[in-house]
Amino acid sequence: MDRLELQPAELREVNDLLDEFEDDFERLDREDALHRATVLAHRLPHRIRLYLDAFRREQLSGVVCISGYQVDQDRLGPTPAHWRDRPPHSPAHREELLLVMYGSLLGDPFSWATQQDGRLIHDVVPIKGHENEQMGSSSEAVLTWHTEDAFHPLRGDFLVFACLRNPYGAATTVGYGETLPLPADVRKILFEERFVIRPDESHLAKNNSEPALDPFDEIDEMNRNPDRVAVLFGNPEKPYIRADPYFMAVADGDHEARAALELLDTAMYEHMFDLRLASGDFCFLDNYRAVHGRKPFKARHDGTDRWLKRLNLTSDIRKFKAAQALGEVQAVH
Repeated sequence: MDRLELQPAELREVNDLLDEFEDDFERLDREDALHRATVLAHRLPHRIRLYLDAFRREQLSGVVCISGYQVDQDRLGPTPAHWRDRPPHSPAHREELLLVMYGSLLGDPFSWATQQDGRLIHDVVPIKGHENEQMGSSSEAVLTWHTEDAFHPLRGDFLVFACLRNPYGAATTVGYGETLPLPADVRKILFEERFVIRPDESHLAKNNSEPALDPFDEIDEMNRNPDRVAVLFGNPEKPYIRADPYFMAVADGDHEARAALELLDTAMYEHMFDLRLASGDFCFLDNYRAVHGRKPFKARHDGTDRWLKRLNLTSDIRKFKAAQALGEVQAVH
């Protein structure tokens, strides 16, 4: 992975920009706010803009971090017990604005109507009762490696995390699909449309407050009749990856595909590494080149737990227009 450490002068520029404009953004999930934040991002320090553009152009690894920003823990207050507990005015509004500005240098923010009640910026916190679920709100179970929203053809191109706090150093796990040492015959099978990926738990109606009927009907249909897809695609020498092994299957009797998927899973686990995000780290993942998961940790549930903000980005806003009209995605501009 690659990391950019903010220099003192750059940190002052970032904070001056936030000081000047933070109050101008009452909400960040509106089209006009996203538009203004995108324009404002071009006033970020020159080195940050160069760095994120190099990442966007695949001139860096599939995972990069920008470090050095300082989060005011007193202003932040306690880690919420649930993502639904977010107050009308977020205590992390300042960090959310920076998250959106950083993200806009890579693509357009969007949200899923079927995830966290359609919110644009997600709160990733451990939730009581979710300890052993396959969701970001789990804690005691391994969150298996995956491409974000791998089941959906409109999955994001990039994923951004802002770490507000991580006092016990819970480890995010990261791996690259393009460099895995897989036999040629296995790679060939993984390039074929012989796999299905069902929606993950975070998109199910039971994990949202007031599910709208139509989008969840679509999720149910994807669960019942998933399309067959390839796991690897693009350049055979440096392939992109689309996978979520916990929610994947192959056709009955397709022993070759099942064996190939198992070999991929084993190889990925052997080559993944730990990324322990610290407060003030902004982590960017290329959702076509990198996969991620998380190791178990013991949540405290006392207001001091790990707290991340998460944002999905698309590089091609046009492909979202039909889905937006159907209510499947929202908050895009």
